[in-house]
Amino acid sequence: MFLTVLVDNNTIIDEYYIGEPGLSFYIEDEDIKILFDCGYSNVFIENMKKLNLSTYNIDVLAISHGHDDHVGGIKYLAQEKLNPSLKIIGHSLAFNKKIKNNQCISSPLDINGMKNMGEVQLSKGPIKISENIYFLGEIPSTMGFEPRHSIGEIEIDNKYEKDFIYDDTALVYKGKEGLFIITGCSHSGICNIVEYAKKVCNENSVIGIIGGTHLREYNDRANKTLEYFKDNNINKLYLGHCTSFEVKSYIHSSIPITEVGVGLKLEIN
Repeated sequence: MFLTVLVDNNTIIDEYYIGEPGLSFYIEDEDIKILFDCGYSNVFIENMKKLNLSTYNIDVLAISHGHDDHVGGIKYLAQEKLNPSLKIIGHSLAFNKKIKNNQCISSPLDINGMKNMGEVQLSKGPIKISENIYFLGEIPSTMGFEPRHSIGEIEIDNKYEKDFIYDDTALVYKGKEGLFIITGCSHSGICNIVEYAKKVCNENSVIGIIGGTHLREYNDRANKTLEYFKDNNINKLYLGHCTSFEVKSYIHSSIPITEVGVGLKLEIN
């Protein structure tokens, strides 16, 4: 698997790309090309151009969850020349309207707008999207130190209710050495995500993680997350986007974290 960071809050030093508070990865597994999230704006497209990547070659658009720092760029993707066989995969709530402080924080396109771009498949269950990569679907809460927290409200059946972000999900690559987790924000809890990935793939070895963790401060949850990483021998950490410097510094003191930024390229076997 090859992964290129198209959008992150940071850019790699001396790499002249554009960063923004958001996330987008370009992933290649065998002959399938996957766009995982598309950031907040058209920044991911501008970075793709600089990296000589084409939107037309994308086979699958996979959505981590429906917050605008991950799906805001969809309206710009819709204006590009797209693969006529494009598949769009997300949780069944990924394109519901979300609001916070009376502001819309969800996708600029609704489900009908997405259907104009490609074949849409929304699922709470796992989906195999390439030879070695799985979309996990809804993440069960199994770790007691990772309870769900609401952010804003979500529209369901024409009514608004607290949004516990059940649409938050991730991808997992099943490689020769074990599992590699690819997250958006990990609102579901990064350890909950890893545990579910192990179950879906019937594999207990986890070699690494890239993406956001939504760990904003050093606290008991951060401490227990580090202990979980140690217990599971997860030693390839690429934590970015919504992971604070304080938490990264704390984890880095025990498990080295590789800096994440636009332009980072990984090869995982």
